[in-house]
Amino acid sequence: MSNENKSIHEFDFNLICEYFSGIERQGPGSPEATLKALSFIENLTDKSLIADLGCGTGGQTMMLAQHAPGYITGIDLFPAFIDLFNANACKLNLQSRVQGIVGSMDNLPFQREELDLIWSEGAIANIGFEKGLNYWKEFLKTDGYIAVTYESWFTDERPVEIEKFWVDAVPEIDTIGHNISIMQKAGYHLVAAFTLPEACWTEHFYLPQRKAQEIFLKKYAGNPMAEDLIAYQQYEAQLYDKYKAYYGYVFYIGKKL
Repeated sequence: MSNENKSIHEFDFNLICEYFSGIERQGPGSPEATLKALSFIENLTDKSLIADLGCGTGGQTMMLAQHAPGYITGIDLFPAFIDLFNANACKLNLQSRVQGIVGSMDNLPFQREELDLIWSEGAIANIGFEKGLNYWKEFLKTDGYIAVTYESWFTDERPVEIEKFWVDAVPEIDTIGHNISIMQKAGYHLVAAFTLPEACWTEHFYLPQRKAQEIFLKKYAGNPMAEDLIAYQQYEAQLYDKYKAYYGYVFYIGKKL
């Protein structure tokens, strides 16, 4: 099969969900990167309301809850992720202030100007960077914070192979400067922007997938869709190895004006 010609949008979402349920993180990141981003957020108290949008199974959410005060609601489209999220909260004895609910990031269940902080790692591309920043802002208090990681180009030009792959996966992908200007136009003061270190991709995202891939392929032996999904993930990891000088995730932290 030619995984180069496959698009992430062609895969069965339940299959993707099951595969990523077996991995602590559903996207590049690390505890260190989460805590670095959190260090730019001020004025959180026990009464603060925080939302983690596209929370997955909550790897980054639990880290937030262990290092920041307040009540955190995790939202994800996939019930299986939310079940794991709530189980993880219980394991860490955080269930009194961390709750996962099934929901969509483009139809939030909050009141206007209710939230002190909106967090989203590796998920804003699902709604679109510009759309997400504009829509989510309604739910933030004035001086509330937003912290998101988003796929970004590091250079103005890049090889065709990597351009094709990421434009298909994230049609709005753009440079860091462009993304900062979008954030400012959306009505935020830029607090910080930093690139996620390489280990966020290699050690914390691609490496843990190797074991998960073996288990998954054994379970779905002979299933072409499952095999294609794993081939796609392996291709993505190879591309990162080859082209990491051109792109990565960037943490963008803004404060609502």
